[in-house]
Amino acid sequence: MRNLLILLLITSLAVAQNANRKFENFKENNNILEIKTSEGLYLIEAYSEKIIATSFLPNGETYNPNSHAVVSFPKKGISKVTENATTITLSTIGMVVSIQKSPFQIAYSYHAKPLLSEKNGYTKKDSTEVLDFNLDPTEVLYGGGARALGMNRRGHRLQLYNRAQYGYETKAELMNFTLPIVMSSKLYAVHFDNAAIGYLDLDSKKDNTLAYETISGRKTYQVIAGDNWTDLVSNYTELTGKQPLPALWTLGNFSSRFGYHSQEEVEKTIKKFEDDKIPVDAIILDLYWFGKTIQGTMGNLDWDKEAFPNPTKMISDLNNKGVKTILITEPFVLTTSSKWQEAVDKKVLATDKLGNPFKYDFYFGNTGIIDLFKPEGKEWFWNIYKKLIQQGVGGWWGDLGEPEVFPSKANTAAGKADEVHNIYGHHWAKMVAEGYQKDFPNQRPFILMRSGYSGSQRFGMIPWSGDVSRSWGGLQSQPEIALQMGMQGIGYMHSDLGGFAGDYFDNELYIRWLQYGVFQPIFRPHAQEDVASEPVYKDILTKAKAKKQVELRYQLLPYNYTLAFENNQKGIPLMRPLLFEEPTNEKLLIVCDTYLWGNDFLITPITKPGLTSVPIYFPKNNNWFDFYSDKKIEGGTTSTVMVVEDHIPVFVRGGAFIPRIKTIQNTLQYSLATFDLHFYFDAKTINSSGKLYNDNGTTPNAFEKGAYELLHFNSNVNNKQLTLKLSNEVGKNFLATDKSVSLLIHNLKSKILKVTVNGKNVPFKINKSNLEIPISWKKETPQEIKIQF
Repeated sequence: MRNLLILLLITSLAVAQNANRKFENFKENNNILEIKTSEGLYLIEAYSEKIIATSFLPNGETYNPNSHAVVSFPKKGISKVTENATTITLSTIGMVVSIQKSPFQIAYSYHAKPLLSEKNGYTKKDSTEVLDFNLDPTEVLYGGGARALGMNRRGHRLQLYNRAQYGYETKAELMNFTLPIVMSSKLYAVHFDNAAIGYLDLDSKKDNTLAYETISGRKTYQVIAGDNWTDLVSNYTELTGKQPLPALWTLGNFSSRFGYHSQEEVEKTIKKFEDDKIPVDAIILDLYWFGKTIQGTMGNLDWDKEAFPNPTKMISDLNNKGVKTILITEPFVLTTSSKWQEAVDKKVLATDKLGNPFKYDFYFGNTGIIDLFKPEGKEWFWNIYKKLIQQGVGGWWGDLGEPEVFPSKANTAAGKADEVHNIYGHHWAKMVAEGYQKDFPNQRPFILMRSGYSGSQRFGMIPWSGDVSRSWGGLQSQPEIALQMGMQGIGYMHSDLGGFAGDYFDNELYIRWLQYGVFQPIFRPHAQEDVASEPVYKDILTKAKAKKQVELRYQLLPYNYTLAFENNQKGIPLMRPLLFEEPTNEKLLIVCDTYLWGNDFLITPITKPGLTSVPIYFPKNNNWFDFYSDKKIEGGTTSTVMVVEDHIPVFVRGGAFIPRIKTIQNTLQYSLATFDLHFYFDAKTINSSGKLYNDNGTTPNAFEKGAYELLHFNSNVNNKQLTLKLSNEVGKNFLATDKSVSLLIHNLKSKILKVTVNGKNVPFKINKSNLEIPISWKKETPQEIKIQF
């Protein structure tokens, strides 16, 4: 039977590979299957039951084991190799790699389900090397990093070269953050584990071919399978690393623009937030902190003391108010900057072929670029950060890290520019993250960057989608970009709320973008200063509307912080496409105009002006309730939802527990001593569960250190009674406290006969169809609430 399945797998996927490639022999060597062919050597190894890594070494090449993406190690003893007259197989309890001897063919399957097979396998062209594969005619393809192309990226040839696209709207084929990964609607992914620039061809010739093309480097790829989408993403992030839990304040509101010209402007802006009682947790300083002009000053990397006469006091005063100071930095050192000669003398710059600093012109001036791959360059750059962190700086914005301009002739300690271009931002984030671990081990770093590589999430990178147009077209592309990147392991992709590029003045667009921003990973309005990005500088009506969105963002902090914890533990993105919910529903495979925020919110951004209604599909597994009106919508249906000015359509899953707090000025005031717990009753949902993660918001690896608590919520309903159970799990190094919880049960329309908490009758309030029950939750004492009707 097993041999029959292998035969079916091979025949169902493809014709033979390169006809000149002849099988010669095989052996097992330290859990690696080595397949010797006439053209080179295959090395095949199981990393887990769901991940197989394959490398091809053309004759004459030696194996390079260094991966910039992969951090996990192959598990020992999980695979076995068998052989018969025609086939060699490497199998785990899930994955099977089948190698047909003649004609030569390599194919992959998961639980007897064919995934993909090599087509020609490795081929050498004049200036590039190619790995290609057979595809099913109907599978939908995702991946390749941040693009604005539509969810299904099949049919495109995607360049792998991080490059900014200024002012893009609905289409951007190449952007700041490319990734050499392809994901399929068949629930597998292929990751090409090589740093050099190249292309991903997702069947652009319409011949059912996936091809990876590169200028040089490793011919290594991993095939990753999953039982569902969350499992697939979790497996991929197990391979490339999980995102550290960011500081709690990261999920608050940022004050940001291009840019604040002086200390006086910074202090005035935060004062306006305070006076208007609009929550804010951080202020971001663009390049004017180190120079008065946009051009000619990059690389100063120190305060302009005329504009910022007392930065230490400014930062200290802001910190005392609970507001972090974040500074922009770039990896370019201009020849006109105050640090140019120091950088030259200390040999920290990329070089030309003679070993001299490689100089070139770009928009900001004549420049060199820091060689982050050289220990001297890394140390020099980090020491600048270290000094400013000691001054009180709370986070970092790393801009232009594609790098924006990086001529091919430049050389670094790790290779030529084109060999390291796509991993430059990745190693920049690594430098900052490792610097914090060494010198500031009790702080969670904030690393805002627009370019990276596979696995950049493990350094805590928080990317944004570049210089998007301040237009409706710019807004329309944002959900797709964030959803795609979340699928590819980069869970915190977000946009400049309101749009960045241009002076387009449209308050409807601004508010709609902020309404979307409440339900994206980072809430950060930012723009060129022609039109203010901060709500405090808007007219009275627009400011009031914006304030409501900021307040809602803060009220949802307990829910959002728990999403961040789930991402940290399992790699699950905060924003999730509907295909996560119904992976076999073909209509949902390309949907990005409605998405899930965590497990329990269904979000439809309004991305066009003047809309009065919008059709929304409601996933079938539960009923859904309007977040603002409690109106019930049947799951598995498409409904026309009326659009209002005050908010975008937001719905809550039946059976969901949504923890909320009252509005606070910033996260310095965050506490779960008192919070609201909303339960969305749905008779269709017999059992449900939820959780709420809590720690001090600042300690790195708090969960692993036992410095946390997890509150667990469970529900059970029958025709006479609803039972809710609240319990907590307390880490060994966390001091739990009593909590005052206002339990709000939505949509309970039956007549309430009695409410008990731990067997005792308690008072309750009824407001329309909502029930409110006060709970005095003593620490480490489970609570059982029974509502009889």
